[in-house]
Amino acid sequence: IPRICDLMRAQGLTDVLLVVGGIIPDEDIAKLKRAGVSEVFQPGASTQEIVDFIRAHLKTAASDQ
Repeated sequence: IPRICDLMRAQGLTDVLLVVGGIIPDEDIAKLKRAGVSEVFQPGASTQEIVDFIRAHLKTAASDQ
């Protein structure tokens, strides 16, 4: 994931929402967010939680324009 973040930055994709999910150790979440991940969804996260996060981000991005 950090490599993907580096490649996205190199391509100027700094405004792209990057979310990840899966079995990710708690101690790695802060590292991923520092690398550029917008949010980490662990097992048990509901689809609604993920949708709400994306919608909130889209509203923020739209109001910035």
